Amino acid sequence: MNSPVKNNTWELVQLPPSKRAIGCKWVYTKKEGCPREDNVRFKARMVAKRYAQKEGIDYNEVFSPVVKHSSIRIMLPFVAQFDLELVQLDVKTAFLNGNLDEEIYMSQLMGIT
Repeated sequence: MNSPVKNNTWELVQLPPSKRAIGCKWVYTKKEGCPREDNVRFKARMVAKRYAQKEGIDYNEVFSPVVKHSSIRIMLPFVAQFDLELVQLDVKTAFLNGNLDEEIYMSQLMGIT
């Protein structure tokens, strides 16, 4: 919850009469530690209920800034063969880096003020 609040990701407003709000929900995950360690982390993400959206009405295109595992498997042999340097970047708040041209309205979750 700290990253979206700190980066002013949203603004709490009244829903305009001509707009429709998209629902949201919490998604909980359990991150297991290494096999020799017992550190288990519990994570929660707030996500939009995309299945309630209609293409062309609620959105025009979808983009996810992630890399497929098959792309990494293809790239790693080239890195090894040509003695290249590989750098990893882990962006925890990737969705904050994009700019939207349209306004998105999402329902407020219970307990969030």
